[in-house]
Amino acid sequence: MPFGQVVYDAGSPVTHVYFPTTAVVSMLVLMANGDCAEAATIGNDGVVGVPLMLGGMSTIGRAVVQVGGHAYRLKSEVVTETFNRGGAAMHLLLCYSQTLLTQMAQNAACNRHHTVDQQVCRLILMNLDRVKGNLLQLTQELLAGKLGVRRESVTEVALALQRAGLIRYARGSIEVLDRDGLEQRACECYGVVKGESLRLLQLAGTNQSSTWNKYRTSIR
Repeated sequence: MPFGQVVYDAGSPVTHVYFPTTAVVSMLVLMANGDCAEAATIGNDGVVGVPLMLGGMSTIGRAVVQVGGHAYRLKSEVVTETFNRGGAAMHLLLCYSQTLLTQMAQNAACNRHHTVDQQVCRLILMNLDRVKGNLLQLTQELLAGKLGVRRESVTEVALALQRAGLIRYARGSIEVLDRDGLEQRACECYGVVKGESLRLLQLAGTNQSSTWNKYRTSIR
């Protein structure tokens, strides 16, 4: 899944479901004037194609690969058949769907009530959770588009974070130097979403790795 690939476009049918392993996908909400804002970030913690599990066959937003990598891709009918059997696979997919809805709702509140500084820290941390290491390929243009703010606002925040010794920014890459410092500077939204994800994962009764292995076995 290369950077910039459009996985789904607004109104397109969900023909496949993706389980990212190293790729990270951004779910974007599009405006009539061409502007957009990010509704959710999906990486190795989740599934791209949740509308299928909720009874819909298309999506109103756009799913774009923001970190190039790999994913498992399954035909929608295979996932639907497995989901309809019930059991562990259905339970896990429903738990993740709730996690995704929580993330979307919290992001909407965050974009309305918190500063750009807090939102940028939240986005950096959310992406950091879904990649290996401390280096992110995030340009200021990409961050601004995800938040629906001016690029100049993101530039000011990036410089402030760099002066504080929290990140190192150069040539479209962000290296996180002080994760704890970023968490302290971010708003509560990051912790709320992460806490809900961990709670629902525990509710599913297993860890991510063994659950995925069980799911792969169930569809063979």
